[in-house]
Amino acid sequence: MRTSDFNYNLPDSLIAQKPLSNRSDSKLLVLNRETGSIEHDRFFNLKNHLRSGDTLVLNDTRVIPARLLGVKLETGANIEMLLLKQLENDTWETLCKPARRIEIDTVVAFGNGLLLSRCVRVLDEGLRVMKMIYRGVFFDILDQLGEMPLPPYIHEKVTDRDEYQTVYAKNLGSAAAPTAGFHFTPSLLDEIRGQGVIIQYLTLHVGLGTFRPVQAEDISEHTMHSESYLMPEAVARELNEAKSQNRRIIAVGTTSTRVLEANIKKFGCFHQDVGETDIFIYPGYRFKAIDGLITNFHLPKSTLLMLVSAFATRDIIMETYREAIKQEYRFYSFGDAMFIK
Repeated sequence: MRTSDFNYNLPDSLIAQKPLSNRSDSKLLVLNRETGSIEHDRFFNLKNHLRSGDTLVLNDTRVIPARLLGVKLETGANIEMLLLKQLENDTWETLCKPARRIEIDTVVAFGNGLLLSRCVRVLDEGLRVMKMIYRGVFFDILDQLGEMPLPPYIHEKVTDRDEYQTVYAKNLGSAAAPTAGFHFTPSLLDEIRGQGVIIQYLTLHVGLGTFRPVQAEDISEHTMHSESYLMPEAVARELNEAKSQNRRIIAVGTTSTRVLEANIKKFGCFHQDVGETDIFIYPGYRFKAIDGLITNFHLPKSTLLMLVSAFATRDIIMETYREAIKQEYRFYSFGDAMFIK
């Protein structure tokens, strides 16, 4: 398939700039992927679309203030760095702008030298492996110096960092939020549990693989960057029980979906694992793990839009997006939600 097959026109007015004051007030579009039928609702009514025995799987990654603004020590040139993935021995895979200024042994200073970063490896596409040099606790320093890595289509400043976190965010490491989870509140999660839905958490630290644009016109030529994930043993056990008992597994977000599908593909069943995944899901893919998907409305020509199109067919998804635009749903990170079942 072609990348242009996943293009659509969206009025700027429908790009959500701020989260709603009550997260669960978001609109909810419920899509039957077999028939293409659509129901319009509110997210606080999600429980009406779930069943006792369903297993809801959420990504509990926590976004770090991964955007750093510094200067090249040698010349004073301004450098922007986005921390993508923690490697080992205080090294990070990063995305640097302008990357051409960052060569082996280039040192970038942040916060008047509170944090130094030395390039130890040059990768393609603006990526650099940087060694962090500091005194104290790295994440404490990052809290002081870093900014939340908001997508470029969000033009308003986030004054409260928790606005760009899910209410259940736990494991530090993401360069972007798993935004499908933004709609949940503690009280809504309690209501859902109360009706017999089983809630489980896994972790995928969102990195370049999730938000990197597709450049190739033939989507099969696109290469996903790997992202770190954790599948806990107890979660794998519950998911296998759900499968054996023919109970629905519903992923919250494309990141949870990718962990579930990558894990079952790797082991043939759900299995405890700490690893990396570069799974790229697009139409033609046969899902083995999930029976439903809660997700936001995604950017044109993105791997996320391709994933949901694989789950419900491209034609159904593109028609659903047209209806969502007509009904003035809010799009992207802080936007409204869709439940595909």
